[in-house]
Amino acid sequence: MVHLRSDLTPAALAPKLHRLFELSAAKIRSVEKSWEPSRGAPVFTVRGQYTSRGWTEWTQGFQFGAAILQFDATGEREFLEIGRDRTVALMAPHLTHTGVHDHGFNNVSTYGNLLRLMAEGRIGENHWERRYYELALKCSGAVQAARWSRTADGGGYIYSFNGPHSLFVDTIRTLRALAVGHLLGHALMGEGDRKISLLDRLTEHARATAKYAVYYGEGRDIYDVRGRVAHESIFNTNDGNYRCPNSQQGYSPFSTWTRGLAWAMCGFAEQLEFLDTLPDQHPVLEILEKAARAACDFYIENTPPDGIPYWDTGAPGLAHLGDWRAKAADPFNAYEPVDSSAAAIAAQGLLRLGRRLRDDRYWQAGLAVCNTLFDEPYLSTGDQHQGLILHSVYHRPNGWDAVPEGGRVPAAESSMWGDYHAREVGLYLLRLIENKPYLKFWP
Repeated sequence: MVHLRSDLTPAALAPKLHRLFELSAAKIRSVEKSWEPSRGAPVFTVRGQYTSRGWTEWTQGFQFGAAILQFDATGEREFLEIGRDRTVALMAPHLTHTGVHDHGFNNVSTYGNLLRLMAEGRIGENHWERRYYELALKCSGAVQAARWSRTADGGGYIYSFNGPHSLFVDTIRTLRALAVGHLLGHALMGEGDRKISLLDRLTEHARATAKYAVYYGEGRDIYDVRGRVAHESIFNTNDGNYRCPNSQQGYSPFSTWTRGLAWAMCGFAEQLEFLDTLPDQHPVLEILEKAARAACDFYIENTPPDGIPYWDTGAPGLAHLGDWRAKAADPFNAYEPVDSSAAAIAAQGLLRLGRRLRDDRYWQAGLAVCNTLFDEPYLSTGDQHQGLILHSVYHRPNGWDAVPEGGRVPAAESSMWGDYHAREVGLYLLRLIENKPYLKFWP
């Protein structure tokens, strides 16, 4: 399990955070110099160079959002200009993309970060620029909310790109698009001019994710271990009844793909913070807190002491590693890859939940993850590697990840989402150290 250290504080991590953003600047410049937009969005590295994988272009917002986070952390205006210019020039198709559940990833990372910076006074107030960002985010939230399937219990969910039968646990973190749209006073207009609340769709999806994607050790099936998370939940679209768990990117429906676990940890914690700001106590808060606690506890208990998880807690090769929960993760082992991107996402969930609950266990676990992640062998210090955080995994079952020469499993590569979320949690900690406004996704 993750080793908790009482001596770790955000201030103690400051040297690592400054080094992170020093290295980050060069990585962003390298990708900016070499990338051709006609190739689509960069997704993951192969031999240290970012490559694309045409699927849904869900990582483009992380590419340009990374530059905006870099400006936020360092004040270097060249990165603000990169992020702003590329958002205006290339992100519009993502606003009206009706085929994906990824709006919060692409559009809140770009338009949302820019609007937040303007609201904070970090970039100059411009009435029409503000309106442009607001309109973009309203559209994005409504388009995502329109991907709606109803469940037999009277609720519903935003369905994944797999189709109306499919709820992905990932989507809990993209609900930020609906949250921002709601705060901006927007709604989805349906048939007969019916006004559909973005907040209602957000809370219903979150409720469904907590009910069907997260396990609580309450006897749901014989694999019902508290905090285990299923990547995908399958429904009968004729009557809305839940049918079974599934996994697209994990080992099996009955094991836990750790990046899916991390999406749940971060998404639930972040939505709890958002819902806390609303004028009335929302009844879904208790449900989401239960889910967040369970997922974070599972991560702490099923991750090696250094805080870096293997890609799936049920991956068969782990049997060759002995008591893998009791020793530091080995990214160069011959049996199963680690996933540093899951660590980068999970760290933010642990920190946010720990702060909200005033629970040192989660807080110290989040700091422990960052302490490892922002150092070698995970921090990418080489000039020739475009990635920032090494040992990320994309799609192990499909065999999409590069295996180093002489190796047997993927290692030494980076991903757009891993790099972005490392920057995001790094910025989160820097703001606490520097007594700057608390980092949130809404303006």
